[in-house]
Amino acid sequence: MTSKRDLQTEPSPIVACTVSRDVQNFDLLIEDMETLLGEGWGDLGFPEALSFLAQPDAAGLKFIALALDGEDEAQLPLLASIISLARSRDIQVVLIAEDVTPAALHHLLRTGADEFVPYPLPEGELAAAVARLGRSKADPAPEPASRVALKGGGDGVLIAVQGLCGGCGTTTFAVNLAWELANIAKDRSPRVCLIDLDLQFGTVATYLDLPRRDAVVELMSDLRSMDGDSFAQALVGFEDRLQVLTSPPDLLPLDLVSPDDIRRLLDVAREHFDFVIVDMPTALLDWTDTVLTQAQVFFVLMELDMRSAQNALRLKRALQSEDLPFDKLRFALNRAPKFTDLQGKSRAKRMADTLGIALQLWLPDGGKPVQTAGDHGLPLASHAAKNPLRKEIVKLAAELHAIGLSDAEAA
Repeated sequence: MTSKRDLQTEPSPIVACTVSRDVQNFDLLIEDMETLLGEGWGDLGFPEALSFLAQPDAAGLKFIALALDGEDEAQLPLLASIISLARSRDIQVVLIAEDVTPAALHHLLRTGADEFVPYPLPEGELAAAVARLGRSKADPAPEPASRVALKGGGDGVLIAVQGLCGGCGTTTFAVNLAWELANIAKDRSPRVCLIDLDLQFGTVATYLDLPRRDAVVELMSDLRSMDGDSFAQALVGFEDRLQVLTSPPDLLPLDLVSPDDIRRLLDVAREHFDFVIVDMPTALLDWTDTVLTQAQVFFVLMELDMRSAQNALRLKRALQSEDLPFDKLRFALNRAPKFTDLQGKSRAKRMADTLGIALQLWLPDGGKPVQTAGDHGLPLASHAAKNPLRKEIVKLAAELHAIGLSDAEAA
C-alpha cells in the first residue's frame, strides 16, 4: 500500500523585481511582468531595494525594472545608488520612466541602466527589452562591422538641415526625411546616408536607437586619410535601409575638424550614396559655409516665436557680410499654424516679410507622438504613420526624390 502525500508546488524562483515608489502607479508594468515571468518576480520600494540588493538573496536576480515618474526626480541620487548597486552585483537594469526630464534620464543611463522603456509601455516593449538584456549578457559581442557594401562612382544629392534654436525639431526632421527617402520606392529605393555633425550633443543615434561607436572618433580624428572603407566601418545600419554616421560616444571639440576635413567627408559620402542628409549643429562654425556651398538644399528650421526671428536675422546678416549664398537657404516653419488658424498664418507672414525671407515649407505640429517616437527610437513611419508631420515629410521626400531623378537623367 502506497502512502499519499500532499503535492505541493514549489514557488517559482524570483528572477526579477520591480523597484518603484508605488508599483500600483504602473499597472501596465504589473501586467507585463506577470505575462513575462508569471509569479517569478517581486516588488521593492526604493529604500527596500538598497537593502535587498546588498543581501546574498539578490544573487539570483537577472534584472530589476526601475520605474519612476516626475515626482521621483527629487530622489535622483537614491535612484542612481540603486542602479550602481545592482550593476555591482551583475544585475541588469531596465529603466521605465513617465514624464521625466531628459537630464534625469541621461543621468540614470550614464549611471549604468542598460535599457530604457517609456511609460505607458508600448505593446511587447518590455519583453523586447528583457530579450536584449539576455543577448547582451550572453554574447558581449564587439562593435558590429558595417552592414553596407559601398559602391563608388556616384554624385549624391547633399541636403543639410540646421535649426535656428534648440528644440525646433531639426533632428526629428532630418531623421524622418532620411527614412522616407530611403523607403520612397519599393523596388529601387535610393541609397541614403544620414550624418550627425553635432559632435557634442547630436541625438540622431537616440532617435533611431543606434549605438554610438568609437569608430566615429577614429574617423573624425583623421579625416584626411579617410577612404570608402574607413567611412563604411564607421557607419551603422538602421533596419538595412538607412546608413547612419552617428555623433561620437563622447564629447569632441567642435574645432576638431577643419573645412577641408568636412569637404572630404561629404565628397566620400556623396560618392557612395544617392542622398546624403546632414544634421548640423545649431552653432555656426568655420566649416558651416563648406556645407552650405556644397549642399543642393539647405533647410533652416524655425518656429513662430521671437527667438527664431532674432536668430534668422542674425544668420542673414552673418552670411551676407561674408558674401555667402544666403538665397540657398530654404526656411521651414515647424509647428506651423493650422489651415484654419488665420491669425497665426497672418503672424507668420508678417514675420517673414519683416525678415525678408520666404517660408517655403510649413510643417504641422505632430504633437505628443513625435516626442514619443523619438523616445522609442523609431521613425514616425513606424510609430505614428498617420501623423500630420509625417505626411508632410513624405510629400517633401517625394519631391526631392523626383528632383534627384531628373538631375541624374540630365547628367
